[in-house]
Amino acid sequence: MGKAGSNKLLHGMSDPGTWCAFGRIRGLTTKSVETAQHLFLDCTFAYRVWTLCSIWIGVLGAYNKDICNHFLNFHLSNLSEKQNQVWKGVWVAILRCIWEHRNNVIFRQGIPDHEEAFQAAQLMSWLWLKHREGSFSYAFSDWILNPIQCMLCVR
Repeated sequence: MGKAGSNKLLHGMSDPGTWCAFGRIRGLTTKSVETAQHLFLDCTFAYRVWTLCSIWIGVLGAYNKDICNHFLNFHLSNLSEKQNQVWKGVWVAILRCIWEHRNNVIFRQGIPDHEEAFQAAQLMSWLWLKHREGSFSYAFSDWILNPIQCMLCVR
């Protein structure tokens, strides 16, 4: 992925595509080069999204700071291989929602909101699971309140 694009007018930089889209927001990372590694893992915004994911699933711990290893280690030991594929789908949904949220900030002058980005990932992953697994019959509220129980139904 390399450097993610950016809007030079928004950032006031002469070299678009180099600075983190979330860097001008108070309390978030400032003046960081926007690589895939930074955008999806190292940025304070992304860290907050991943923290919400950990709280949601009820597993707190350290995440790997290398994006490939982060994906490989995004695994829950109490789930089967197929159930962990669903869990990895949550990982993909989080990355996609961080990316879409970033684009909203840059191109539509949106306001960074890590809770909104995470909630969008919850919805995206639930919709994916609902359409992927014919036997999946849990409501979205069940997915929000007890994602482990929902994943355990996947056989």
